[in-house]
Amino acid sequence: QVEVVESGGGSVQPGGSLRLSCKVSGSAFNIRTRGWYRQAPGQQRELVAILTADHSIKYGDSVKGRFTLSWDNGKNTHSLQMNRLQPEETAVYYCHVNAHYGLGTNDYWGQGTQVTVSP
Repeated sequence: QVEVVESGGGSVQPGGSLRLSCKVSGSAFNIRTRGWYRQAPGQQRELVAILTADHSIKYGDSVKGRFTLSWDNGKNTHSLQMNRLQPEETAVYYCHVNAHYGLGTNDYWGQGTQVTVSP
């Protein structure tokens, strides 16, 4: 079984910064992709940042230049540094990995962490 746990959400003023962290644990799994998504109230879940299987990083258009994805393969962790946050980025942020586990490849999600940007 693969478990994904986020931490680091909270409240910040516009223009502020937050750092989200994600820990993936379990046994006998091999991560293919790792990243972050977010979902605002009444909206669909959207990609924020992802490290793809070919080791390229993709960012959502609205976060390019402000958000940075980092990772530590040895510790099975990855983080999202978010700078110059804006109120419209208030959302639940989800850690995501796609991993080989057993005979298959599956998507695993964290429980989500709330990020609120307001004056």
